[in-house]
Amino acid sequence: MAIFSASNRDAAAYPIQSLFVPFPFVCFTLALATDIAFWQSGNVMWQNFSAWLLLAGLMLGSLAILAGLMDLMRPRTRPLRPPLLSALLYLIILGLSFANNLIHAGDGWTAVVPYGLMLSALTFVLCLVAAAVSARKYARLAWRI
Repeated sequence: MAIFSASNRDAAAYPIQSLFVPFPFVCFTLALATDIAFWQSGNVMWQNFSAWLLLAGLMLGSLAILAGLMDLMRPRTRPLRPPLLSALLYLIILGLSFANNLIHAGDGWTAVVPYGLMLSALTFVLCLVAAAVSARKYARLAWRI
């Protein structure tokens, strides 16, 4: 029978937000891919896919924010909290994707092709930056353990 000290319990804590954060990144990346497909083909099906992917990413991103707030209240997840820059980037990404979803709500070619495509690309780049910022902290923690 193993007895866990306080330091072992703190090191073993797993943040709940880590379950939800990857899903918006995947949805926003696929929204960029479907925007490019719409730009190349003009088929309205791709515009609908983009709108649904943006909505799914926003919903799952909201769940990630709620899980992150729950993790803020748990003292055991203190070492694994994302840095402030990463949290701000997550909020900016969700704000941009909300604006992008409003743009995609329009009809026809102008709902995607200049501004929707640019916002999708900007969201994708910010997702990469947020993942890099978060990975730096987790890499430092891995060396600590």
